[in-house]
Amino acid sequence: MRGREDEWTDLMRSANAGDNAAYHHLLKAVTPVLRAATRRGLARAGQPVDQSEDIVQEILLAVHLKKHTWDANAPFAPWLFTIARNKLIDALRRRGRRIFVNIDDFAEIIPGEQVEDTLPSGEVASHLAGLPSRQRDVLQSIAVESVSIKDTAKKLAMSEGAVRVALHRGLASLASRLRKD
Repeated sequence: MRGREDEWTDLMRSANAGDNAAYHHLLKAVTPVLRAATRRGLARAGQPVDQSEDIVQEILLAVHLKKHTWDANAPFAPWLFTIARNKLIDALRRRGRRIFVNIDDFAEIIPGEQVEDTLPSGEVASHLAGLPSRQRDVLQSIAVESVSIKDTAKKLAMSEGAVRVALHRGLASLASRLRKD
């Protein structure tokens, strides 16, 4: 590792002195290392690693734009990895700490037959009656009548996203009420 860092430092000194071949060689040498580090950082943060290449490009662009700020008496690797860490953090902040779950994956878990098997239909209706109208209509359509999200959206003149949100909120509200009972 020490040999690689010394080589990178020498290449960066030459690049800052105007040696384009050294600069090109340096970028080719650091790119796979940055790519691997970025993938590891995204994976540790629980994010998909398929966006790592965009972050690597941001890092290389920052190196190019800021190379004049590097102190030639200091080792190159810590300077490079500081930029890489900051660019990774910036990318993660832009994405936010979100976990996306496709609610369609859960639509099959709550078909109407199972709900009716576990609760009498009158009890299901009474629980649904306590929900706001949008949530009630969506749950009635999807969970009781086994209508798809797409068809429910058409039937209720809503977007599929709005149906998913109403379904999620309705299920959460219903679960909360059932836990209390």
